[in-house]
Amino acid sequence: MSEESVIKFPTPFPIKMMGRDTPEFRATVRALVEKHAGPIDDSAISDAISRKGNFVSVTITIIATSQEQLDNIYRDVSSHDDVLMAL
Repeated sequence: MSEESVIKFPTPFPIKMMGRDTPEFRATVRALVEKHAGPIDDSAISDAISRKGNFVSVTITIIATSQEQLDNIYRDVSSHDDVLMAL
């Protein structure tokens, strides 16, 4: 028996990931999310650099289609060595 999601799908859903501020980090998190959500338009991606410039948070807003999709995205990004935190 699967748990009922409190989210109604499809819906816009922001995924925020934090890591070291490198060009590779941005490409990595984009690829991890696109693996489950398909191509992402640049306008759906935003980032913010930490105060000292060592870290970056990247937020990618997708149109989430299911709880399973979100679970798979979070599983992939959370297990990647370059991702320090995913929200």
